Amino acid sequence: MRKTKHDVSHNGRQGGPQAAVEDSVAPPELRNWRALLVTRLIHVWFLLTRSMTLGVRAAAFDDTGRVFLVRHSYVPGWHMPGGGVERGETTGDALAKELREEGNLEMVGAPELVTIYFNQRTSRRDHVAFYRCTVRQTAPKLPDREILESGFFALDALPDGITAATKRRLAELAGELPFRDIW
Repeated sequence: MRKTKHDVSHNGRQGGPQAAVEDSVAPPELRNWRALLVTRLIHVWFLLTRSMTLGVRAAAFDDTGRVFLVRHSYVPGWHMPGGGVERGETTGDALAKELREEGNLEMVGAPELVTIYFNQRTSRRDHVAFYRCTVRQTAPKLPDREILESGFFALDALPDGITAATKRRLAELAGELPFRDIW
């Protein structure tokens, strides 16, 4: 397993914001047949139980401006924390729950709803409410069956393997790219 560099600054980033968020037919994290199969099975289950799926994700920053990212056991790449909104649950409740479960994080102040995306690469029925929030970690997050690795990263020292969608969201928040409707 490759070690990641937390809190290390570096310059010499290759390409501009567009190069960092280059689109392809399928995002790298869904090119792996196992990840694609798991994603499809989950969405088939949701199709049978729900007409539309809604999830939440957060650009969760600490008080020094570092963003919190997670690496899941079931899909490759580094992602912003988040998950599905259950029946009878608000997006705010789902966001707080996912931050707590994926990183032992609690929000400092109210989260800011940035926008809602259509996640057509995952499913024709999936939408993601994207938030920006400030968080504090109550305890280090130990690896478990869902989260293999997590941590806070300086924006100029993101880990190898960050997903294209995560790069796009950070570039949109920084004003380097316009916000899109598609996740």
